[in-house]
Amino acid sequence: MPNYVRWREDGATYFFTVVAQGRRRLFDNEAARKILRRAFVEVRQRWAFDMFACVLLPDHLHCVWALPPGDDDFPLRWANIKRRFTQGYLSSGGTALPVTDSRRRHNERGVWQPRYWEHRVRDENEMYAYRDYIHLNPVKHGYVRDPLDWPWSSVHRHLQLGWLDRDWTAWTPITTYVVGE
Repeated sequence: MPNYVRWREDGATYFFTVVAQGRRRLFDNEAARKILRRAFVEVRQRWAFDMFACVLLPDHLHCVWALPPGDDDFPLRWANIKRRFTQGYLSSGGTALPVTDSRRRHNERGVWQPRYWEHRVRDENEMYAYRDYIHLNPVKHGYVRDPLDWPWSSVHRHLQLGWLDRDWTAWTPITTYVVGE
């Protein structure tokens, strides 16, 4: 197995894609969404980060985080979010998919894919491109025609705060360097 090295930088901003095991539609369920929200809140209380943008789809999520100055430990945060969600989800009656012997030896459950995809955001233009990608993702996957129709997206917060115009999709260029699914 290759030795995967993540690019970590103190106080940096990152784009993430995190996927449910087997692309299972965990987040169609309101109880699962609440458990995930609680996991995020608890982890952010202990290990701060700013979540600039986020979208939750039935089987995966995308988000952009900015870490505090002097802190590069996003793996710790993701491990705890995934662990807290898994514990809450399974204790509420959710089920795990089968896992390999290797994952079982590491006490991993079949709720999340074992890894996640991250990209360090290099500049403000890239950050806004990822933000737009995140907000357009429900349209890309065919869940809605208008990003504003998707309730589990930070697009609503961005509009409320004046960070986006109501017609932002008419003039927002989406560049090809945004990947992660």
